[in-house]
Amino acid sequence: LGLTGKTNVQGEAVRKLDEFANSVFLSAMEYSQLVCEIVSEEMEGAARLSRSCKGRKYSLLIDPLDGSSNIDINGTVGTIFSIHRQRDEMMDESPDEDLLQKGSAQVAAGYVMYGPSTILVYTSGDGVNGFTLDPGIGEFVLSHENIRMLARGKTYATNVGNRANWFPWTQQFVDYLSEADALTGRPYSLRYVGSLVADFHRTLLEGGVYLYPGDKKKSNGKLRLLYECAPLAMVAEQAGGRASNGTERILDIQPTELHQRSPLIIGSAEDVALAERFVQAA
Repeated sequence: LGLTGKTNVQGEAVRKLDEFANSVFLSAMEYSQLVCEIVSEEMEGAARLSRSCKGRKYSLLIDPLDGSSNIDINGTVGTIFSIHRQRDEMMDESPDEDLLQKGSAQVAAGYVMYGPSTILVYTSGDGVNGFTLDPGIGEFVLSHENIRMLARGKTYATNVGNRANWFPWTQQFVDYLSEADALTGRPYSLRYVGSLVADFHRTLLEGGVYLYPGDKKKSNGKLRLLYECAPLAMVAEQAGGRASNGTERILDIQPTELHQRSPLIIGSAEDVALAERFVQAA
């Protein structure tokens, strides 16, 4: 528990468990001999695990411990991951450009949620499945087969504490969801954990919309495109949902930086489309 006294490349305070989680994934991926490079929220640049990538076909982009502000209160945290194929495994020095691939190029993506139970949810481009860790046998067991997201939900998740900094469209959209109207199934209920993994997992299973938009202080939002937005966008779309920055499909965005940020609206297809209409009308 507690802080290390360091700050990461994002300018955020690093917690001891952040640092530990990052080291665990580095060690595990080096041992696997499948991954050549890792991009992590906790590291400024990519970590190359082998001078030659021959035989190491993949790059891993990861948020080792999402929601780490919840650690000291025993709240839900998780890991978000994105897997890309190395474009040239013979290169001795892989430039960042090799890692800056669109989300549509992911070969697999998902997350692990460490809550009352430990759940792995992932897709390799052919639907979404969830696996729950059975401590008795030390294995993940298929518990959520072929997950499909509702076309429309009844909840929304966002940090209302940022309302004073929201752009008008965000305020108008949240106000709309909060109004009572039986014909359109409103009001929606607010559900917000403050851990992207936990908020998205609920949205995946129960429908609705999660949004962390750009605002007056952070026009590009807070979340990182490569290892938070893109992997969850792949999961959402494979489950029949939708993910957008408000004007563009998340998986179509061409990244230009390893730690690039992006606004995120993700969830049930109809709810995300509704949010996009509010953006377009602004």
